[in-house]
Amino acid sequence: MMTPVLILPGLFGSENTHWQTAWLQDHPESRLVEQDNWDNPHLMTWRAKLEATLEDAGEAYIVAHSLGCLLAASLAGRSSVARVRGALLVAPCDLPATDRLHPGRIAFGTMPTAELPFPSMVIGSLNDHYMSLDRLTFFARLWGSELHNAGLAGHINVASGYGRWPGGYRIFEKLKARTRHLDKIPTKRPLLGRASSSAW
Repeated sequence: MMTPVLILPGLFGSENTHWQTAWLQDHPESRLVEQDNWDNPHLMTWRAKLEATLEDAGEAYIVAHSLGCLLAASLAGRSSVARVRGALLVAPCDLPATDRLHPGRIAFGTMPTAELPFPSMVIGSLNDHYMSLDRLTFFARLWGSELHNAGLAGHINVASGYGRWPGGYRIFEKLKARTRHLDKIPTKRPLLGRASSSAW
């Protein structure tokens, strides 16, 4: 059986033309982790749904966008994190920037800063108004994630031209390959944060 892939959208959810919606259509093993209110997400409520889904799945990969990346990162230090095989974190948002753009919409506290104990790749861009490149690099290093710079890709969403996204599938396959490699090593260690460029 294929390992499930849990899709975590950002604020307001992922519309029909978003690459995450296409991912759900293209990958039968993927499932959306719903929440009560996409317009006003609450960290603890949404995380409880994610952890319940992880428990039901046994183990899973995570493919997250924007605020969903912070949800995934918030698992560090919790028992449920052992069920995460790896995570693709696309265009994570910076909470201060998100609050300026959408005042009072999110109840997520502060930015997660703990190192992630599972392999992770952060995909970001040079001109994302939700997260500056400096902050993106900073948090990728804190999380122990490999950083891929997509260039002038905005927030890597519909507004910046990302509907169906084959390049994301290829990066995800690289993540899975590294996870399989770590399975052969007695003591698993997270990927070290470092920057690289990718073919898009």
